[in-house]
Amino acid sequence: MKIRLLIADDHAMVRRGLQMFLATQPDIALVGEAANGQETLERAVELRPDVVLMDLNMPVLDGIETTARLLETWPETKIIVLTSFADQDHVLPAIQAGAKGYLLKDIEPEELVEAVRRVHQGRVELHPDAAGLLVSHLSGAERRQEQAESPVPNGEDDRMLEQLTPREQEVLRLIASGMSNKEIGETLVITEKTVKTHVSHVLDKLGLADRTQAAIYAVKRGLGQ
Repeated sequence: MKIRLLIADDHAMVRRGLQMFLATQPDIALVGEAANGQETLERAVELRPDVVLMDLNMPVLDGIETTARLLETWPETKIIVLTSFADQDHVLPAIQAGAKGYLLKDIEPEELVEAVRRVHQGRVELHPDAAGLLVSHLSGAERRQEQAESPVPNGEDDRMLEQLTPREQEVLRLIASGMSNKEIGETLVITEKTVKTHVSHVLDKLGLADRTQAAIYAVKRGLGQ
């Protein structure tokens, strides 16, 4: 069954560009478009998309308010924010509203399609800048509260981290700092393919679903600081 996708963006050229590329994907069906937040809500009721690509800066209702209202009615819908903004005034409210993805409009088309597929499968997709802001937020009040309740990681956490090789621990630390695979490769002077292999091993050994969970895990344990 194809992924039913709705595009919400007030720029016709953006919608058209996305439409042209997505039309080439055999497993994605573009079911509709919307030019503002209110229209997005109306189209969602009518079309019942699986995934919505949501701009933030839209008239009538902005993308954050639209995301919150849409998920109140259709909580099973997956929202991917696709925007030009990567600051905490946009990232954190969008994630708090329920967005499962936060990507920037300079993303490569192939990467966007893969993100749509992964979010549809239940994973979280965040641009490295957005992930960095999220883990910084969690390393503040939430991490202080957790440390107050449990000042040091428990023995199980220690044993899990000890499963990682020194190189994997270094990759985990760089993930926590918000680096992309390409940036990690440049820092460690290894190929991006090798970085992906290390990331996969880290996720498997720690029992985590994606790099966002890995970043949060690492920050809560004092890595990446």
